[in-house]
Amino acid sequence: MLLSFYSFSQNTLTVKVTGVTSADGNISIGLYTDADGFLKTDKIYKGIFVKSVKGTTKAVFENLPKDTYAIGVFQDQNANAKLDTNFLGIPKEPLGFSIGKLKTFGPPSFVECSFEVASDMEISFPLSD
Repeated sequence: MLLSFYSFSQNTLTVKVTGVTSADGNISIGLYTDADGFLKTDKIYKGIFVKSVKGTTKAVFENLPKDTYAIGVFQDQNANAKLDTNFLGIPKEPLGFSIGKLKTFGPPSFVECSFEVASDMEISFPLSD
């Protein structure tokens, strides 16, 4: 009986995005559970838009089952609900990733960004331009 309760226990993940240089727009946070869908907007497990707060912006995901997750985040400075890029596809708005760092020629992989949620926890990572 206790085993079944434990397997269905829900957890809270608090995300702190640091290095937010202005209060312009929103912080868009995508939570992913799958390597194949990582950073694809139609494959987000859960997503949150919160008002940007200069310095550190905080968001909370509730009712998460125990699993492996990865996060992609960007500051939607003009509040158009999308990551703006230049003609080469290079992001023009600040972005960040749980654990992993932006590479010279693209984003990190799901594996590089993944972390385990087995209880309530907090994760903090910076935005980069």
